[in-house]
Amino acid sequence: MLALDSDPIVAIATAPGRGGIGVVRVSCGRAGAVAAHALMSSLCGQTLEPRHASYVPFVDAGGNALDRGIALYFPAPHSYTGEHVLELQGHGGPVVLQLVLQRCLEAGQPFGLRLAEPGEFTRRAFLNDKLDLAQAEAVADLIEASTEAAARSAGRSLEGAFSRDIHALVDEVIALRMLVEATLDFPEEEIDFLEAADAHGKLAHIRARLDHVLGEARQGALLREGLSVVLAGQPNVGKSSLLNALAGAELAIVTPIAGTTRDKVTQTIQIEGIPLHVIDTAGLRETEDEVERIGIARTWDEIERADVVLHLLDARAGVTDEDIVIAQRFPGGVPVVRVLNKTDLTNVGPSVNRLTAVDDEVQICEVRLSAKKSEGIDLLRAELLRIAGWQAGTESVYLARERHLIALRAAQSHLSLAAAHAQERAQSLDLFAEELRLAQEELNSITGEFTSDDLLGVIFSRFCIGK
Repeated sequence: MLALDSDPIVAIATAPGRGGIGVVRVSCGRAGAVAAHALMSSLCGQTLEPRHASYVPFVDAGGNALDRGIALYFPAPHSYTGEHVLELQGHGGPVVLQLVLQRCLEAGQPFGLRLAEPGEFTRRAFLNDKLDLAQAEAVADLIEASTEAAARSAGRSLEGAFSRDIHALVDEVIALRMLVEATLDFPEEEIDFLEAADAHGKLAHIRARLDHVLGEARQGALLREGLSVVLAGQPNVGKSSLLNALAGAELAIVTPIAGTTRDKVTQTIQIEGIPLHVIDTAGLRETEDEVERIGIARTWDEIERADVVLHLLDARAGVTDEDIVIAQRFPGGVPVVRVLNKTDLTNVGPSVNRLTAVDDEVQICEVRLSAKKSEGIDLLRAELLRIAGWQAGTESVYLARERHLIALRAAQSHLSLAAAHAQERAQSLDLFAEELRLAQEELNSITGEFTSDDLLGVIFSRFCIGK
């Protein structure tokens, strides 16, 4: 079934700039086969055989060749969008691609052919049931993947690994709901539903399976988003040296002069495939220098947004009163790693010492290292992975987004409430059923079975044009 309001659309599907090959893609929408064949005739001078590559000229209105390349025709519903699709693969010069694009718009004017909006091809694939919403998002994630691990995980999501796990969860919730609803519909039956149907066991199995999926999704979210790691501390404790050691390159200027770093320096590195956005900041101290004060204010802004704070100290001095004041200003709920740098100037070698957590949210540990000598850097990398929750030696089955995690946690909460109502037996059976329904809706929102139009607009607006 074609998506509503499906005008014929066209776009350049390859990245801007020069390249060996450029692709112009047309999806014919409700104009269907009539528009597809008219465009073939106008652009290629012939009718194309479905799903066969034809080497043809791309001609203008006067029959003059604009370019020569491969033309492909995919009849509905066996195409990316589920509509009749025409792809013209020519040379990747910006000018020639624009000429072919304008020729498409000219030839398709009688059918209302227009330029595609960002993500509109993939949105149509979703609306025409070629992809579910999680798979559609995986298309954009695959294009934007910044690491090999992220690309592999996005590919698995696109193949449907994440969606299959969600659908399996939904099927189990539906089966349990059917039992509950049947009992509510026939209250005169003298059957102890919770025991006879093993509702407790079924619900426990669903919750355990959801916990596993959420764990996999967290791993996938780390691969997609990475962690923002802020280097903070007093001037001249070695923040820039640590950035250089983590990155394996001289990115930041290192001098013995306090206050050398006036503004942030950001570098993205990889540890076990996880992107870490490491931010070197201005040293924290009282100063009359206006430029340095602005840099320090920006440092605190970055700390507020951080996923992890590396609090650098001079290993020779240990924790000073100034360091305590700085630590007291760190935002609550953000993991802090206390890094004692310059151990090469002390009698104590690199080590890790995990301290007692301040509360359930904050993790604090000490890592002793020498950024200048690159000693103990692997200890710090391992600690960052531990804080991130990364399981060494495993690879995420699929990539996930923040909205997926929110939906999974909400479903987890509803199932927890369902379990509480189940303990109260028949008096709360209707509440048990309602919590199961709400959990199912949260899970369905991930694959798009239950998703608002507003959310769809936000998701697909972030895609590149032509996809």
